[in-house]
Amino acid sequence: MNSAPAPILQRPARVVEIETIRDLERASAQRFLGLMDAVAADEPTPAPLLARRIVEGGLLVAEIGETVAAFVMFRQLEGGLYVEQLDVLPALAGRRIGAALLDAVAERANGGDLTLSTFRDVPWNAPYYARLGFEVVRDLTPGMAAIRTEHLARGLDEDARVFMRRRS
Repeated sequence: MNSAPAPILQRPARVVEIETIRDLERASAQRFLGLMDAVAADEPTPAPLLARRIVEGGLLVAEIGETVAAFVMFRQLEGGLYVEQLDVLPALAGRRIGAALLDAVAERANGGDLTLSTFRDVPWNAPYYARLGFEVVRDLTPGMAAIRTEHLARGLDEDARVFMRRRS
């Protein structure tokens, strides 16, 4: 008997899933071990911020059966949406779950661009997003410059990062 794989359901995240999302973020960060150990050891997104994004409608999950397989967190930025975080359970990587979540965010952008900031040389970061139609932004907008300042305050190495945009 041949059974079809469980469907992937995209839906808004629920407040009761905040710790599940934080655990998923921790698991995904383990991909950075040996490459960027500080990123692998970094604390996940604070629960109050996740709760705020859930209330604002800026946090979607991909669910397979009873498992939250991935999430994307986003917010408004200069007429479009800024993707703050995208994580997929490592065991489910390569199934286009993250790409589908980005497409769902693009639908919510109402014709505005999608923007994100990511590591330039990490294969599952900038090269991945380039394959999905994102292009490197050479000149930062005021909103992007403010995000860069936020990143620096968190201790991120902005020399290793790049802003990217996918036009609507």
